Amino acid sequence: MAAPGRATEEGTARYAARHAETAGAGHFRRAKRLSWSSIGIGTYLGAGDDATDADVTAAVEAVLAGGVNVIDTAANYRRERGEKSVGAALEKAFAAGTVARDEVIVCTKGGYLPHGAQWFSSEFVGQGAITADDLVGGSHCMHPDYLSQQLDRSLENLGLETIDVYYLHNPESQVGKVGPEIFEARLEAAFRMLEGAVAAGSRSADRGFRAQVRRPAGPGICTVSPTNAASASTPRRPAATRR
Repeated sequence: MAAPGRATEEGTARYAARHAETAGAGHFRRAKRLSWSSIGIGTYLGAGDDATDADVTAAVEAVLAGGVNVIDTAANYRRERGEKSVGAALEKAFAAGTVARDEVIVCTKGGYLPHGAQWFSSEFVGQGAITADDLVGGSHCMHPDYLSQQLDRSLENLGLETIDVYYLHNPESQVGKVGPEIFEARLEAAFRMLEGAVAAGSRSADRGFRAQVRRPAGPGICTVSPTNAASASTPRRPAATRR
């Protein structure tokens, strides 16, 4: 059963207060009405095996108990096993009372393929509007239909009703591989889908965040940080973020 709720102002402040005596000064920082630990745990590298799953799950459990409430993962990390390991850790931590759902900020990403080009071709190409041309470099896709499926898959892997921060994973990887006009159109379509998910009520978070940036002659992408990441507020789909 998916864990209900989301990171909240009250919950993350409660977590910060509980760890105030052991955390260093300035360890927790306020942004977007949430209290973020100044470091988080990432779940990128490692073998795709049960032993690594257990290690990642144990590491996430340990940091949640020790004053870190920001978790970063992605659909493609260890072929979805990164997200699943985080989900296992969250389930254990919630059951043990180590943290409550409203105290932890869960971030994930979509765009890179978790299972390779052959999987993409068999699962997506010809199954709707997605074509082989939507796959770039054999590893990246930001077609709205693909991202929509990845959002739902991430929710399932993590065992959550709501993802707090969702990143479009390295869209700049398509720069130079497709023309500027195609890149801009794909980026806009991706964020229209994400913001549509945000606006969909029961299937989304309450809002996304975008900021205009001054761009060079070619397309440019800036990274997203907690200072501009949108937090979720209603169940089902995550908050879209962009800077």
